[in-house]
Amino acid sequence: MGDYADLPGVRTWYETDGSGDPLVLLHGGFCTNDTWGAQRSDLAAAYRLFLPERRAHGHTPDVEGPLSYSDMADDTAAFLETVVGGPAHLLGWSDGGIVALITALARPDLVRKVVAIGANYRPPSESCVEPESLDALTPDGGELAFFRELYEPVTPDGADHWPVAAGKIIEMLRTQPTLTTGDLARVRAPTLVLVGDDDMVTLEHTVALYRALPDARLAVVPGASHMVPLEQPDLVNRLVLEHLARDTVETMMPLRRAPAPGAPGGATA
Repeated sequence: MGDYADLPGVRTWYETDGSGDPLVLLHGGFCTNDTWGAQRSDLAAAYRLFLPERRAHGHTPDVEGPLSYSDMADDTAAFLETVVGGPAHLLGWSDGGIVALITALARPDLVRKVVAIGANYRPPSESCVEPESLDALTPDGGELAFFRELYEPVTPDGADHWPVAAGKIIEMLRTQPTLTTGDLARVRAPTLVLVGDDDMVTLEHTVALYRALPDARLAVVPGASHMVPLEQPDLVNRLVLEHLARDTVETMMPLRRAPAPGAPGGATA
């Protein structure tokens, strides 16, 4: 079951599940909460899940003007304050991962840990394997038929609003996000960067994201694409749960995580 929250930016549909510490699930672009079907049961066994659908997605109406990840991050912060009632972990897939990172950057007081699956921090021209494929996307094209079928039965804007909503999302995908490595260096939430080895986001860009974050872990899932949560759900769920449960990372030969010289436990000259 779900309900609406009257947030400052948009009246937002959300669902809840499970019990425990709060974990907010942020779906991908064009998607609804239905795409979390392979994760909900495992994660709800350990956490209180909150699943908002972002503006112009699913049950949540569109808004005037263009869409931006920054506005969606503002919506997420308002959702954390209004519905969750405080800090939470964020699990974001694709566009949801971008929103999670921006929220963690803008509102560190509201974000405990982050999992970013298949996320990019620069626009597709700088981050994707085939950026030209976005130029072929149209609201009525076959590539988006699956997402249109998710949208039309549940949107409060009516099924005929799909071309408008999809057009806005396509424009956002083409031109955003525009984060820098300097921005990412200010993210304080421990972050798991997770990606399939054949993701639409290049591995080079994913590694750059991982390296730019000051407290990050990296998981590259073999034999998986941008749809890794559906292709390898057991492994993805285990990696997510392990990241959220572990407060420290201890390895036998730390390099990136080695204490700085002169720090407690660090090397000395």
